[in-house]
Amino acid sequence: MAIELGRPGIDGLRRAVDVLREWQDDGAPTQLHPGDLGWFWRSGAEATAEAVRTWRRDGRILAVGLLDGPGLLRLTIVPEAHQEEELARRLVADTTDPERGVLPGGKANIEAPMGARVQDLLCEEGWDTDEPWTPLRRDLTEPVEDPGVRIETVGPERAHTYVAVHRAAFDGSRFTDEGWHAMATGSPYADARCLVAYDDHGNAVAAVTVWSAGPGRPGLLEPMGVHREHRRHGYGAAITLAAAAALRELGSSTAMVCTPSSNTAAVATYRSAGFHPQSETRDRYRDA
Repeated sequence: MAIELGRPGIDGLRRAVDVLREWQDDGAPTQLHPGDLGWFWRSGAEATAEAVRTWRRDGRILAVGLLDGPGLLRLTIVPEAHQEEELARRLVADTTDPERGVLPGGKANIEAPMGARVQDLLCEEGWDTDEPWTPLRRDLTEPVEDPGVRIETVGPERAHTYVAVHRAAFDGSRFTDEGWHAMATGSPYADARCLVAYDDHGNAVAAVTVWSAGPGRPGLLEPMGVHREHRRHGYGAAITLAAAAALRELGSSTAMVCTPSSNTAAVATYRSAGFHPQSETRDRYRDA
C-alpha cells in the first residue's frame, strides 16, 4: 500500500494525539509528545489542525509532524518503523519539496528522532546539524521531594495568574488568557496540569505545564518559566519538583524536558531537581 500524506482536520486531531501517546516509551529516543500538540493548542483547534501532518499506510498513521513555527517541522515516527527505507524516503521527499505543502522553501529545520533512517537521508540531501539540545529525565518510581514553596494547580478561574507569570518569564511572549482557555479545551489537556509557585509574600514566581501521555509512559514539562523579577532564588528547581510530583500523581513513569544545551542555567536547574541529562539531540537544517 502507498504511503499517504495528509492533514487530520479538527476531527482527526484526537487520533493524532492518541498515536503520539501510544508511541511514548522511556527506551525510545526523545520525540514529539502529545503535550507538544497540547501546548500548540493555545492557538486554537483550527490552527493546530492546520499545523499537523500525518503519513498513513492502509489507514494506519506511521508518522506525525507538527509545524511548530515558520520553517520548523517537529517530526516523529512509529517506533518500529524508524529504519524503514520506504517511509524514510517518502518523509524526506514530502518535507523537502515545498510544493507538497509541508515546509516552505528557503531556510527550514526538521526535528526527527535521533538514529532514525530519515536523519541519514536528510544528511545525504545536504541538511546540516543545528545547535544541540539536552533532553533530561527524572525517574518517578519513588516519591518526589517537597518543593518547599506553595504550589497551586491552576483552573479556569486562575488562568490569568498563570498567563501573567508566563509572560514575565519569557521575553516576547504573546500568551493570553484566551490562549490558556483554548489550550484547556484540547484533548491533550485532559492529562495535563498547570502549576504556579508562590513565594512567602504571596507573589506568583514560577509556572509550569505538565503533560501526561498516560500511565506508565513518560510525561513532559512544557513550558517552565520563572518570573524575571524572582530569579536566582531556587524557584525554578521548586516548580520543577512540583511538576515531577504532579506527573507521578498522573501515573507517568518518568518526567522529561528538553532545553538548548547552551542554556546552562536551565540544565543546572533541572539537574538540581533530580533530572539527568540524556544524549544530545540536533535538528537538521537547510539554509535559505
